[in-house]
This record gives sequence, structure tokens and C-alpha cells, in this order.
Amino acid sequence: MTALTQDRAPSDLDRRIADAKTAEAARTGAGTGPKAPGDAKGYKQGSRVLMDLIGMPLGGVILGYALDSWLGTSPWLLLTLLALSIVAAFRSIYKISKERAE
Repeated sequence: MTALTQDRAPSDLDRRIADAKTAEAARTGAGTGPKAPGDAKGYKQGSRVLMDLIGMPLGGVILGYALDSWLGTSPWLLLTLLALSIVAAFRSIYKISKERAE
């Protein structure tokens, strides 16, 4: 180290930078150990999207097949309910995408 860096007193800028780093660490929860519960919201949203993409069309196919077998309207209710469930799934995903992950 040179004589200039040893004799240098902390300036106002150094203090403000340190204060800003402390405030940012407190805001983001850095160094607090386990993640805060709010951090898991993005994962929850992803799981909801996956379940909507799989569950709704699968439910539409099962319900349509059962109704077609019972009413004897062979592929029409299956196809109708499959199309409606796909539309409902994408509508639900659109709503989820408008939510903030934070």
C-alpha cells in the first residue's frame, strides 16, 4: 500500500456507498440465510402453469370421453371439451403471467 492510500480518510462518498450497500442488502435479504418466502412465488407460478397445461386438457379429455361413452355422441363431446379446456388453460396462464413474481 502506498502512503496516499494509508493516509486517506473515508470520504462522504465512501460513507454513502456503504450506506447504499447496507440498504440494498436489507431490501433484498442478502445474507439472511434461507430464502424469504416471497422468493418462492416464481416457482409457485411455474408450477401452476405446468399444472394448468397438463391438468385442464387431461380433465377435458377424460370428461369428454366419459360423456361420449354415456351419451353415444362419439368424438364430438371429447373434441369440444378438449378445445374448451385448452382455451381455459391458456386463459389461466395469461392471468398468471400478469402477476408479479416478487
